[in-house]
Amino acid sequence: MSVPRRGKIRKVVRIQGPFRLDYHECMSKTQSSMVELGTVAPPFELVDVVTGRTVGRDDVTPSAGGTGLLVMFICVHCPYVKHVEQQLARIGGDYAGKIPMVAISSNDVAAYPEDSPAEMKKQAERLGFKFPYLYDETQEVARAYDAACTPDFFLFDREMKLVYRGQLDDSRPRRGEFGNDIAVTGKDLRAAMGAVLAGKRPDTNQRTSIGCNIKWRE
Repeated sequence: MSVPRRGKIRKVVRIQGPFRLDYHECMSKTQSSMVELGTVAPPFELVDVVTGRTVGRDDVTPSAGGTGLLVMFICVHCPYVKHVEQQLARIGGDYAGKIPMVAISSNDVAAYPEDSPAEMKKQAERLGFKFPYLYDETQEVARAYDAACTPDFFLFDREMKLVYRGQLDDSRPRRGEFGNDIAVTGKDLRAAMGAVLAGKRPDTNQRTSIGCNIKWRE
């Protein structure tokens, strides 16, 4: 799957006086690209930041008769990910041994060192992730999946065909006037995963995920 390179949008902010720059307010808000349903999961081979082992798509998915695959693009510093990371850890525990899953971070760590493999490992250990957490240094995997934001979710069925892409749930972190106080439950993704486990097709009425844009390299 050929994916065009995205350019960076730069904004110059001039600050006069002793003002405090609110990091949350400066983060961009990006929607997921909503890849066409039925797209086959691209293969990957990336290093797990916790174990140091190389993990491929076919390493985490069962052989014939498997239940599918969940691929999540996340990172460490993004406030949208911080808002849902505990729920992601719970989903990892609830679906362990049922639907294979991996998390991938593709951000440019030269520009965002807080997303480095060392910080990713701390995040995984702090939250007790039950799934591999992979570092996409070249960003080739993010481009192959057409990932756009963090978090971005891609759920595939047993034939490795895309059946769900979109939001975790309706909850959004508070950022100025944007956001809400809806509890983080993971209901949209959990409903789709439940359908896959039941051998059914998830509802195709799917809402985009919203988060920080993936930090593409120059």
